[in-house]
Amino acid sequence: MTTAYFRHDDCFEHLTPPGHPEQVARLTAVAQALEGFDGLDRLDAPLCADADILLCHPQEYMTRVRNAVPADGFASLDADTHLSPGSFQAACRGVGANVAAVDRVLSGAASNAFIGCRPPGHHAETARAMGFCLFGNAAIAAKHALQRHGLTRVAIVDFDVHHGNGTQDLLWDDARTLFCSSHQMPLYPGSGAANERGAHGNVLNVPLQPGSGSNEMRQAYQDQIFPALDTFEPELILISAGFDAHQADPLANLNWTTDDFTWITEQICDLADAYCAGRVVSTLEGGYDLTALGQSVAAHVNVLMERGR
Repeated sequence: MTTAYFRHDDCFEHLTPPGHPEQVARLTAVAQALEGFDGLDRLDAPLCADADILLCHPQEYMTRVRNAVPADGFASLDADTHLSPGSFQAACRGVGANVAAVDRVLSGAASNAFIGCRPPGHHAETARAMGFCLFGNAAIAAKHALQRHGLTRVAIVDFDVHHGNGTQDLLWDDARTLFCSSHQMPLYPGSGAANERGAHGNVLNVPLQPGSGSNEMRQAYQDQIFPALDTFEPELILISAGFDAHQADPLANLNWTTDDFTWITEQICDLADAYCAGRVVSTLEGGYDLTALGQSVAAHVNVLMERGR
């Protein structure tokens, strides 16, 4: 089997105002980093159905986002989150890719998958766009696996430097999920304290101090997140793969290196091998230094491909 790589040109049509960190160039950096990866199963991200978005978000919210898309220029949903004429289509590609990647991995057509789409998703709450995000891609993927494939335990590991408040909100009441997040604290969006545990103890937040690096991160995962995943025994592991904990990233103050993204991917894949036949679906979240983003994505996908052979 292989690693499936979902992308689509529509995701380049989600435009943000000049100087915005969540820019088209991020996808260019990802595409260039993976250009020479022979053996990747390169697939066009399909458009999602409305029913896919409605797995997590109410109809009123989906309609509000769709209707806010401008005919030209930009519209703002908050100070950080903007829409251009191609934004809703791009977001639907991201949701569609997550749903299709789950289908492909659970069917055995691929060992694992990486989704290189934008806008990202882990800050989108039930009825609120924020933090560059419109729809909760990873949470929708989890609900799809649970409600349409009949799984009973799905884990999400979010190693983006910012707390995935949206994913936490969308899965707070779902005992079939385990949401594990490491993130810098204090930092936007201000959530993610260790005492935020979910309605069923199904949330694990591991805040990291500004200025901390590889040693602190690895210890936190070994002491807290990996044991929680061992106890949960997931049938599928989803990754919210943000690469903005890299020491070069301009939006935060953690000091991870590219090697750390190799290490954390290897450890997650080890757990997936132990509990769910290696089934991993990873979706792009943050990462705003273009060089560091490309290098980190390449390291992450290289591990997925090695495990997918």
